[in-house]
Amino acid sequence: MSVSSPSAPTREDFAALLNETYGADEAFEGSVVKGRIVAIEKDMALIDIGLKTEGRVALREFTNHGREPAPGLGDEVEVYLERIENALGEAVISRDKARREESWVKLEQAFEKNEKVEGVIFNQVKGGFTVDLDGAVAFLPRSQVDIRPVRDVAPLMNVPQPFQILKMDRRRGNIVVSRRTVLEESRAEQRHEIVANLAEGQVIEGTVKNITDYGAFVDLGGIDGLLHVTDIAWRRVNHPTEVLTIGQQVKVRIIKINHETHRISLGMKQLQEDPWSAIEARYSVGQKLKGRVTNITDYGAFVELEPGIEGLIHVSEMSWTKKNVHPGKIISTSQEVEVQVLEVDAAKRRISLGLKQTLQNPWEAFVEKHPVGSTVEGEVKNKTEFGLFIGLEGDVDGMVHLSDLDWSKPGEQAIEDYKKGDTVSAKVLDVDVEKERIALGVKQLSADPFAAGKKAATGGEESGEGELRKGSVVTCEIVEVKDGGLEVKIAGSDLTAFIKRSELARDRGDQRPERFSVGEKVDARITQFDRRAHKIAVSIKALEVAEEKEAIAQYGSADSGASLGDILGAALKARDKKKPE
Repeated sequence: MSVSSPSAPTREDFAALLNETYGADEAFEGSVVKGRIVAIEKDMALIDIGLKTEGRVALREFTNHGREPAPGLGDEVEVYLERIENALGEAVISRDKARREESWVKLEQAFEKNEKVEGVIFNQVKGGFTVDLDGAVAFLPRSQVDIRPVRDVAPLMNVPQPFQILKMDRRRGNIVVSRRTVLEESRAEQRHEIVANLAEGQVIEGTVKNITDYGAFVDLGGIDGLLHVTDIAWRRVNHPTEVLTIGQQVKVRIIKINHETHRISLGMKQLQEDPWSAIEARYSVGQKLKGRVTNITDYGAFVELEPGIEGLIHVSEMSWTKKNVHPGKIISTSQEVEVQVLEVDAAKRRISLGLKQTLQNPWEAFVEKHPVGSTVEGEVKNKTEFGLFIGLEGDVDGMVHLSDLDWSKPGEQAIEDYKKGDTVSAKVLDVDVEKERIALGVKQLSADPFAAGKKAATGGEESGEGELRKGSVVTCEIVEVKDGGLEVKIAGSDLTAFIKRSELARDRGDQRPERFSVGEKVDARITQFDRRAHKIAVSIKALEVAEEKEAIAQYGSADSGASLGDILGAALKARDKKKPE
């Protein structure tokens, strides 16, 4: 008879035995439980949490990093149960995790209600700091420490203070907090309260907190006001540091308050009397006085006449003669100058000044020394299409128009005889002081040849008493032989004329300039004489034609039987007898 052996336990049976043994205890894992300290060994506390084995926790976890007293033997404490038993047979428990669990619950409630939480900055990490929120560790970015950048964070370390939760993720265990938000909110409340107690026009004392190029920020006891550079003093202030220093106590007047933005505009000069009041009683047009140059611009220079009062010398009122020159090349900053008041406008708070008016008008000085008709000498400064500019005494210029360069040459031709830098003598024709113009003439240094009264002529009925006019017969001296004709000078005058090739003879075969030579004298007839336009033209051909007509009229007749050659020969002999020897 066989005896049956008992069946082996299955996997399900083993699991049932474990649940029976540990089931009640496993429910505690991952939760906060209460326990009692049964022993203290060095820096560790042995805690009984009602299980088969005790657990150990470092005493420092109970002191909250030195901020709370350590527990004693027999004290009841709360800890977090991680595992019922480890490899050593002890329960794995933690006071820090217990506190963290409690803190997370409270922090989530505060985050939902947008409430502030208290914490302690205990360590510095990359990009910011770590904050202990009663067991839960949060990250404080460096930009969220304060309203302004903080160089030294040491005074803020290990000090309980409020924070605002910006972001939290329990699954990842991340919490981001801000101290700056709390400060801004507190500051806004404080600013609102301070602004409510201030009024425009009120005089208050403050401390200069910061200085910029455009002004200074003044601490009025919890709120800053802007003192603009233009409101520091009535006089010109180029930079606030000329008057103010950081930390300086100042008395200011509140000019304007913006209750929405809490911006406050301040003024210091408003505490003093406005120097522009009754300005017209102190300054009158034509008055000459001295001042100091405070600023130079492209359009002029500002001159301080008294503290708070500045006038402008426009660039056009700086010099009589220096035109289109930057003011900085005439005067310099801080220079003391004498000026004349040109205009006072109290409404616009403007005073127009003149610098050149304190000096004699150079055109007036010139005409006093060189009246119209006098002769002057100067250097050619410029050649233009309408004349020459001559530099004269007193740093003024005179102009010689093209028409006043030469009596006989066209202006466009005569100006080619001059170049820049030449010294030229000229006669003063006119001086217009108001328009600052001086008219000069070069040709006026000699007599007008066209205005000569009596000129020697070779005779002829049309010559009258020898006065040059159209039809007069004149003797000409050849000055130059050209391909196109002859350049001649009329004897007994300073006039020159040009005889064209076609006017050299009656016969075309004799119209050759090479027949003549320089220095030779020839007779010719004036065919054009315009005294006003200063134009004269002479012709040998016209003289020959006229003499032929005259000979025919005197010696020829229908029944004389004389040939044309005989008639002309007789006329020529008669003319030669009339010529003076």
